Amino acid sequence: MEKEKIKALYFDKIAKLNEYNKAYYDQDNPIISDHKYDRLKIGILSLENKYKFLKNKLSPTKKVGYKPSGKFKKIKHKIPMLSLSNAFSENNIVDFLKKIKNFLKLSNDYKIEIIAEPKIDGISASLHYINGQLKLGLSRGDGITGEDITLNLKTIRSIPARLKGSKFPENIEIRGEVYISKKDFKNISNKFANPRNAAGGSLRQKDPLETKKIPLQFMAYSFGFVKEKLFKTQSEYLELLKNWGFKVSQHNGVFTNIKDIMKNYTELENKRSEIEYDVDGIVYKINDLNFQERLGYVSNSPRWAIAHKFSSTKAISKILNIEIQVGRTGALTPVAKLEPVNVGGVIISNATLHNEDEIIRKDIREGDVVTIQRAGDVIPQVISVDINKRSPGSKKFIFPHKCPSCNSKTVKEFNNNTKKKDAVTRCPDPNYSCQ
Repeated sequence: MEKEKIKALYFDKIAKLNEYNKAYYDQDNPIISDHKYDRLKIGILSLENKYKFLKNKLSPTKKVGYKPSGKFKKIKHKIPMLSLSNAFSENNIVDFLKKIKNFLKLSNDYKIEIIAEPKIDGISASLHYINGQLKLGLSRGDGITGEDITLNLKTIRSIPARLKGSKFPENIEIRGEVYISKKDFKNISNKFANPRNAAGGSLRQKDPLETKKIPLQFMAYSFGFVKEKLFKTQSEYLELLKNWGFKVSQHNGVFTNIKDIMKNYTELENKRSEIEYDVDGIVYKINDLNFQERLGYVSNSPRWAIAHKFSSTKAISKILNIEIQVGRTGALTPVAKLEPVNVGGVIISNATLHNEDEIIRKDIREGDVVTIQRAGDVIPQVISVDINKRSPGSKKFIFPHKCPSCNSKTVKEFNNNTKKKDAVTRCPDPNYSCQ
């Protein structure tokens, strides 16, 4: 492949990744599945490994998440909030463990402790406690700089304003995930596309009183900066978190061999629909913090941790009709109303169609028989249409050129990165006051 063609392919993938990052991190409205996102990311990393002349500041090796918005004060994290490398198979986990042992110069039969923690599909946040008192709360932002959302985080009941007991570090940054339980989401599902969308949108409200109206919860699982470390392992730290008043996942476990790791993975994946919050995989960490320190980091992820993603679940259903929802940023999102179907243990009656371009590309129509997928427990999506089962009188779906709420003429903004119009259609109301 010619050098210029390689560069064009690479920059096209980078532009798409940045667009998806903006939708996911900044707008709390994912427009592609986790599976497709992961494959795009892997494609970029493969090109960079093969062709050393490829470099870009927006590469997944250079940045995490998306730049902080202008809504809140920006504060730099004392220790970056990095992303995790992904695993999709048992072989990936075996390779991960092999690299760990090689780096630490451990023998193959050394039983290294791995702690497995459910990967909650929510919004990452960090909490700074000084002398046990909550002083600052930040969003993840781009991993280097976060947003000061302290007042919003203080409205969450499961975040203690003061740490319990007396045995805690003088200065510690506790990290975790803000989420909404599946049960609580049912009561507000008419306002948001999915639980993560609801958590992100609520957490980044300018008015904390608006945030307080949403039943947000916090699950603690990690730490950043810490003065006088009182623990030597991750599992010991999780026990301390419970003593300090935090909620910690009951599905955490410590393992020393691949057989038990995979057995736990299968068991948790099979019962993920029964867990009170959305889980899209399992995070594996080296339990020994001394080993973690020795392993350090590579690129923008730790060597000592990896995320093992769950497989997607699929089912067949029929589109009864297509409705257009107007989001808080004015984005018009088409939603397929389906004949209810069981997907991975959950009854599904709605599926996102993402945007007008997606409908045109897949030629999705009302009355179509379609394959539905729940990838990582994010909002279900239509992945394909069975053309053979389409009725003779079927008509193409025409995307509205006017906002269905306020009747304003819709627009597609120009993207300076891709030099094209955005895929998302929006209501142009500059004050976002459209109901």
